[in-house]
Amino acid sequence: MTRYRIQHWRNRAQSFYSDLSPQVADWLFDPSSLTARLIRQCNGRFSVRVLDEAYGMARLSEQRILKMHNRETALIREVHLLCDGHPLVYARTVIPASTLTGAQKRLARLGDKPLGAVLFADKSMQRDEVQIARLKPHQVKLNSNEPSDIWGRRSVFRLSNKPLLVSEYFLPELFV
Repeated sequence: MTRYRIQHWRNRAQSFYSDLSPQVADWLFDPSSLTARLIRQCNGRFSVRVLDEAYGMARLSEQRILKMHNRETALIREVHLLCDGHPLVYARTVIPASTLTGAQKRLARLGDKPLGAVLFADKSMQRDEVQIARLKPHQVKLNSNEPSDIWGRRSVFRLSNKPLLVSEYFLPELFV
């Protein structure tokens, strides 16, 4: 399983990265559906590979942004978003158990369906401000010796006012 550890998330106003290219910034701050954008870019050859999906404890920074109770469990879903079988994005979703009630129970049964399609189709969906972070190569375990930094973003989404956190990490292959 791929693990990404982030220490410092920043909102757009706090992002003083002089080496943030316009191309990367465009992906990081795009308010539309990442799933829809990848489907367009992949000419329909888009798919989702589930890496792990299980109930567990969210990371401390995830618990804080979701305002979770100390021992509250969450469904943690880790996936690769693929174009023609090649991973372009690693995504980690944290859904507090308290969110998975009512109509939101369906989020626990996505399988290889993209979460973005569900989120952006829901009329009750609200999205908090995007935060970004940069990972150094040693912080990411990939089957690649790619020297580039990995940029990530995260947002809290709310469906019927119930929160979930989506973190997306843009792999270097996306920008080739």
